[in-house]
Amino acid sequence: MRNIAAENKLNKENKRRLFRQDWPIWLLAAPGLIALVLFSYLPMAGLYIVFVRYTYQGGLFGSEFVGFKNFDFFFSNFDNALRATRNTIVVNVFSILLITIVAVSIEILMNEIRSKWFRKVSQSVMFFPHFLSWVVVGTIAITFMDEKNGILNGLLSSLGLDPVGWYTNPWLWWPLLVLFGIWKGAGFSSIIYFAAITGFDSSYYEAATVDGASRTQQMMKITVPLLMPTVMIMFLLAVGGIMAGDITQILGLTNLNPILLPTTDNITTFVYRTALRNGQFESASAVQLYQSVVGFMLVMLSNWVVKKYDKEYALF
Repeated sequence: MRNIAAENKLNKENKRRLFRQDWPIWLLAAPGLIALVLFSYLPMAGLYIVFVRYTYQGGLFGSEFVGFKNFDFFFSNFDNALRATRNTIVVNVFSILLITIVAVSIEILMNEIRSKWFRKVSQSVMFFPHFLSWVVVGTIAITFMDEKNGILNGLLSSLGLDPVGWYTNPWLWWPLLVLFGIWKGAGFSSIIYFAAITGFDSSYYEAATVDGASRTQQMMKITVPLLMPTVMIMFLLAVGGIMAGDITQILGLTNLNPILLPTTDNITTFVYRTALRNGQFESASAVQLYQSVVGFMLVMLSNWVVKKYDKEYALF
């Protein structure tokens, strides 16, 4: 008992000593931790709205408890719900895969450029679309894809080809949404991979150069393997949002055009059209909880699969 008491006392003293040494780090982390608690954990109490028939008179905790009836809204209209789920998964899966491939390729190639000025200018140009709102992107899209006055149809007509009905053919919009997502998001994602590349030990490349390895060999045998842990972590985090649709993207590019809904209606736009417009906050929250739970399960499953392959690539 004395030894246990002495060990506990020693552990407490060590913790106090470490805290006194590291208090500036804790001070720097405090604003982020406070924001995390205030804006991420405390609002979770609002999930109770999923299980009530919300009224303004009763408020959150005074409204009638209805259990899981709010989920009926999503699954009762099964055909549209299935369509929205399909569109969300298809667009997000291809977006995640292709954005990852494009972003990694961009930064690996940028790392091979020796001109710092050219590299910085190129990265800035590729990073710029991230700051554009989808409304602006939608305006740019109309400039190119308008059926009568669009640049693309004008080019097709000059070549003797028939114009394309971009805004009347829904099956064009799976690849279009993915392409616009790559154009807007790949530059931002590439910055993360660039930060990882700059942290690589330069002695690997120096040793490879001495051994006579070419630039291509160094890229494939050193850069890509060292970058894989970062790629896998980013990929696993992205998987958590595979059920989340971007309503601002659909609103900006299509303005919820009913002709295009067969391929552009995702879970978020479905909830917006059928629940939020009618003030059914509890039904919208139920679908959001459904998205979050499925996303969490996908992250756990993906992390388990990755851990089976290589533990170093897993999140935890």
